[in-house]
Amino acid sequence: MLETKITIQETTNNTILKFNSTAILINGGSYEFNNIDEAKNSPLAQELFYLPFVKKVFITANFIAIQRFDILEWIDVQEEVKEQIEAYITDGNVVVNEQITSKKEAIEVYAEVTPNPAVMKFGVNKALTQTDVEFKNIDEANASSPLAQAIFNFPFVKEVFISDNYISVTKYDMVEWNDVYGEVRTFIREYLADGKIIIKELPKEETIATENNVAAPKVVLEGISAQIVDILDEYIKPAVASDGGNIAFRSYDEANKVVSVVLQGACSGCPSSTATLKNGIENLLKEMLPNMINEVVAING
Repeated sequence: MLETKITIQETTNNTILKFNSTAILINGGSYEFNNIDEAKNSPLAQELFYLPFVKKVFITANFIAIQRFDILEWIDVQEEVKEQIEAYITDGNVVVNEQITSKKEAIEVYAEVTPNPAVMKFGVNKALTQTDVEFKNIDEANASSPLAQAIFNFPFVKEVFISDNYISVTKYDMVEWNDVYGEVRTFIREYLADGKIIIKELPKEETIATENNVAAPKVVLEGISAQIVDILDEYIKPAVASDGGNIAFRSYDEANKVVSVVLQGACSGCPSSTATLKNGIENLLKEMLPNMINEVVAING
């Protein structure tokens, strides 16, 4: 039995708390329940509604968001709710009874060119993941995403990046997108229409070893680092997502005032990525965080 860990995350709405899970809860998409009657297909949500302060329950692939009534504050009950969810999932109980029928889901997939000639963006009318995932090869995909693994079966596929409602595929130079994008688009549409698993387990985050060879604990971002992430999320990510890419924050060197980011999807290896970093992200951060930023660098190229 694989133990599930739940972490608590505050939101901008003080009545709503997120409970992030290390285990995949559902196969893509999301479910929202306003009361116990609506939660008939979710045993977990029904159990949560027995708590008198629970107003709404929102379930995604890797977190559960709960809205409370004003009869109490989250600080009084959040640890108990966390432990209840952890125990429920670790025991192997069903989170949502996702309906499996012979009728295929109506899926639309469109192909869109990106500023990176090696990358094609495949937009989808379905939520795929709440956490961006990137795979550099089929071995990485095999441990986490059956969908990405299947896409790697095309011999020309070099990398796969899956975001909220699109998939960016990077190809080798052996083919041109005009010759193969239709085949990839059809494959993705049929795979999703069949209701197959998108992500079975989130990739493990890289850890930094200490002198005693013990993985350092995950650091909660605060101060300038937290402000940088907020700016990236609000101003940068929506723009690059429209081009099939992503900019992920990695670290902030306070002494040298240097921000390190990771380029993903269409942004990785894109000829215009340097201009995006310098003229876009770097200038924006310097303007919004005066005297705190000297440079923005991409640690993967």
